[in-house]
Amino acid sequence: MTSLDKPTTEDTSADDAKAVTEAALFEAFGGVRGMVETVLPGLLFVSIYTINKDLHMSAIAALAVSLVMVVVRLAMKDTVKHAFSGVFGVGFGVVFAMMTGNAKDFYLPGMLYTLGLALAYIITAMAGVPLIGLMLGPVFRENLSWRTRNPGRKKAYTKASWAWGLILLGKSAILFPLYWWADTAQLGWVLVALKIPPFLLAVYLTWVFLAKAPPPIDVFAEMEAEERAEEERKAARAAETAENGGATTGRHRRP
Repeated sequence: MTSLDKPTTEDTSADDAKAVTEAALFEAFGGVRGMVETVLPGLLFVSIYTINKDLHMSAIAALAVSLVMVVVRLAMKDTVKHAFSGVFGVGFGVVFAMMTGNAKDFYLPGMLYTLGLALAYIITAMAGVPLIGLMLGPVFRENLSWRTRNPGRKKAYTKASWAWGLILLGKSAILFPLYWWADTAQLGWVLVALKIPPFLLAVYLTWVFLAKAPPPIDVFAEMEAEERAEEERKAARAAETAENGGATTGRHRRP
């Protein structure tokens, strides 16, 4: 292998950073399974409602499949945050639709949540505390160090938050007019179709921004190193004290 063929340290570090970013994003946003858990209840609801127009059956089926996914995760001792968030979202939709008697209201809490999340991404990005950084900081073991110690990552998090906010805002701009103009089935199928593509686009842009950013500062490793250094200093002081004490005792014993 020639020198041109050998990977440089910078290339290896960049590849490592990209791999870490991919793994962190996969963990934070639930991966393929998380997407399935997000889509399946709404898909089941609109499928059943399209066939028989039965609000109660559609709502119960959607809630039941959400609960089953939580039980499966619990049985596998897996992370349940994505499944639980799905249960709460479906539960609110079911309650809202049952209270109003309007099947379209099953989707309204989720639509309002999407709009609120879009505004949160945009507002926090404008305020200099991008929401995506608050979410991913603990995943990368950097906490909030990016705010003051790593301006390159703060810039990347700001760009990513803008991307998430604008993408979700565009999604809301499509769904809310349909809530007023379309029937339940039409709204449901459009909503299901818009579940994954905007999400994947936002995750991809986040990966692009972070892959080009400086690596995170591992504040947990820093704290652990500081604790080890403090323990070593204490041990050194204790050894020095013991040595000095032994020397003093020896001098006192001389005739």
